Amino acid sequence: MNATAKASVNAPTKPPLHFDTPVQMIKGVGPQRAELLAQRGIHTLGDLLNYLPFRYEDRIRFSTIKELLPGNVYTLRVKVLSGQAVRGMYGRDAIYHLLVQDATGSLPCKFFHGQYLENRLKPGQSLILHGKVEIDKLRPARREMVNPQMEILSSEELDSTETGRIVPIYEAIGTFGSRAIRRAMYAAVQSIPSGLPDILPAALRLKLSLPSRRDALIQTHFPDAGESVELLNIFRSPAQQRLIFEEFFRYQLSIALDRQTTRRENAIPFRLREEKIRAALKRILPFKPTTAQKRALGEIAADLEKPFPMNRLLQGDVGSGKTIVALQAAVIAIENATQAALMAPTEILAVQHYLSAKRVLEPVGYRVELLISGMKFGEKAAALERLANGEANLAVGTHALIEDNVKFARLGFVAIDEQHRFGVLQRKRLMDKAATHGHAPHVLVLTATPIPRTLSLTIYGDLDVSILDELPPGRTPIITRLTTEQHLPGVWESARREVAAGQQVYIVYPVIEESKLELKAAIDEFARLRKDVFPKFHLGLLHGRLSSEEKESVMQDFRKNEINILVATTVVEVGVDVPNATAMIIEHAERFGLSQLHQLRGRIGRGAKKSHCILVAPPRMTEVAKARLDTMVRTTNGFEIAETDLLLRGPGDFFGTRQSGDLGFHIANPIRDKDLLESARKEAFALAEDTTQKPALTQILRALPEEWQRRYNLARIG
Repeated sequence: MNATAKASVNAPTKPPLHFDTPVQMIKGVGPQRAELLAQRGIHTLGDLLNYLPFRYEDRIRFSTIKELLPGNVYTLRVKVLSGQAVRGMYGRDAIYHLLVQDATGSLPCKFFHGQYLENRLKPGQSLILHGKVEIDKLRPARREMVNPQMEILSSEELDSTETGRIVPIYEAIGTFGSRAIRRAMYAAVQSIPSGLPDILPAALRLKLSLPSRRDALIQTHFPDAGESVELLNIFRSPAQQRLIFEEFFRYQLSIALDRQTTRRENAIPFRLREEKIRAALKRILPFKPTTAQKRALGEIAADLEKPFPMNRLLQGDVGSGKTIVALQAAVIAIENATQAALMAPTEILAVQHYLSAKRVLEPVGYRVELLISGMKFGEKAAALERLANGEANLAVGTHALIEDNVKFARLGFVAIDEQHRFGVLQRKRLMDKAATHGHAPHVLVLTATPIPRTLSLTIYGDLDVSILDELPPGRTPIITRLTTEQHLPGVWESARREVAAGQQVYIVYPVIEESKLELKAAIDEFARLRKDVFPKFHLGLLHGRLSSEEKESVMQDFRKNEINILVATTVVEVGVDVPNATAMIIEHAERFGLSQLHQLRGRIGRGAKKSHCILVAPPRMTEVAKARLDTMVRTTNGFEIAETDLLLRGPGDFFGTRQSGDLGFHIANPIRDKDLLESARKEAFALAEDTTQKPALTQILRALPEEWQRRYNLARIG
């Protein structure tokens, strides 16, 4: 195929393959590259076609060196004039200086850490460069490209996937580079069966003017010359929009079907309208509830009256009173002759919930049990017996609640705090404790991580949502300021004043002990602070490597104000409620995520006295780190912080894991594509509820990946 030939990907030159054809059978892959692809979960033709370009270049017409303007991005086809790696003083971190030319002039380029290019580039070689043109800071009259994207071409190998078209750029997979992937993808696209089944029903495609799945795959990988490169690079071409909609649609359909299955399960419909239940709810309230708490409890109560399981998310900022709402729901369950369970991800949080529940419930006659791994054998055995015989009304614990030896007399209500920290199977095992009695439990999920609607429709799309958007009365806003290590003496002086006034202080560090990261460590700083900075005060140390007994001992002393200053790692991020603590100092604040900083700050401001959070960071940091800390100083609104966090990190990292990939999204982005997400959810739920559409559902479900069918138990319809 010569350089000017047009790619004809619509007419296969060989018999079509199947989507489950092993990827090594595709031209340009082979056994070795198939092993590389397998490491990225790419095993078949279908998997490979889901590996989509992350960028596109217009190579129909290349720019010339003569027309380059600083500040703009260009794609050039040039030849190498010369190249040289210039090393630093110690022989490391070479900068590769490259000089290229075309018919209109020459252009210098720089590649930092570019020693790998030393033996790859030779005079006369043809290159394609894509990058931003900048002004050379040392020679302002000269233009240059710094670290441009580069492809090495040789004239005998040029074909229509390289030039004369809009060219897809793929992320390299090990030694399988973008150019080689593009050639293999060209062969894969030619192999797409002409009668490829479409996941989206024809009527829906017509309604929304969406192209077929086959056409969308072809045009996303190898767009026609008339497509807009600008739209392609922001994922707004018709073909890309179709694939984005499809990913959202099938995911939302799985949620809709899952909800239908849940509503076919039996749950105990609780009685709520009796005076004794209303009186019980009033008796346990330690303060007048906020309007948001009343609204949330009303929504929960309406669910609890139904004969199928509640599945509801209670979402509220730190300190908004989620726990008391969950305990009210537990009381409803207890008053209906069932038991309740509250599962937390850490022992510290479980103990905190246990103490809160014990303080609120035991004075009015309810028995609360704690179950954590660190308990003594005798205590644990006694607690298990009281749960099994029904003497205990509420069990609070960690994953210890789902151990095989934990039996309930009649479990009717389950609350799960910070659900994203538990695996799917862990949550299911707790719910199965109720299923042994012939019914499913009502489930309330709590989270202190405010989640914007667009992300909650994916992460928690199977749950109804209640939001606590008010703080209880008596809380004072937290004042946050940013400072540098140079001003630490003044920071320590403010901490002394807090303690002298009878208050308590947290000092948080990012690591437990000294590491190669050159960060201050909690253990070392605890020793230094106790000896040199706060010799007159009582200091405590809390980190994740302490035993359960040691952690609880430290926390008890801190709650009783026998420890004035608690030096800790992020183990205090959740579950620590000490209203007398009014100051938090976070060193190396630039190393923490925005959500993590917000959770840490939520440990103070829990009483009526004014609280201060001081973020200590270097004067110079990355733009993203600066944006995080500026956000913390600007606002204490968790929902605003969550929105900023999503913009800075993207939905994939919102919970510290690649959630988008976990959800099976290859191209869809819940934040960027929120309009398509809303549309896909509407259409998916409408299809699931239409009893005349079972054939269409069957067709769609057969096209879903097997792991999705297992995860959402969808095989029942196919």
